[in-house]
Amino acid sequence: MKTLPLLLALLALTSFGPKPKLMTVKLAPGLSVAVPQGFTPLPDEGIAVKFPSPRKPLAVFSNPSGRVDYSISVRPTTFGPDYNILLPFYKASVQRLYTKVEFLTQEVRKVNGRDFVALEFVSTLTDSRRSAITLAAIRKYEYIEYAVQGEQLYIFSFSAPADEQAQWRPVAQAALSDISLK
Repeated sequence: MKTLPLLLALLALTSFGPKPKLMTVKLAPGLSVAVPQGFTPLPDEGIAVKFPSPRKPLAVFSNPSGRVDYSISVRPTTFGPDYNILLPFYKASVQRLYTKVEFLTQEVRKVNGRDFVALEFVSTLTDSRRSAITLAAIRKYEYIEYAVQGEQLYIFSFSAPADEQAQWRPVAQAALSDISLK
């Protein structure tokens, strides 16, 4: 019983903490995002190393240490904007990518008047190869939002080491709550 008042007091104190400092960046006509202050755009060479894919992200911003990334990607899609159908679809896609996924948030939410599928989770990826050397599991805190605009799927992804989740979660939530897509 003594822990409940202490927990409530801690929650009250942390909810009034300083708001993360963000700067608005216009990426394309009709698309602006809030990027954490101190994050810088990754050059094409850095994107190619960190995000090897045939489709390069529209933009990637990293913190000074390079351990935390905020990426924005655009992909063609044939899905309509029925977000209640897209939520379980993208949740299942995320679960297939990792060994273990602990969801913190899984919802359809409004950001600046527009619906987004929001998935916030801690992922674990373990080495499943049978070899003499077993690599340590990789754990990440990730917050991803998906939005459909016409025939384009926009993916906003914030990723940080899981052991830094307490530091980066409020920043990710603030940044992904300030997307303007028209």
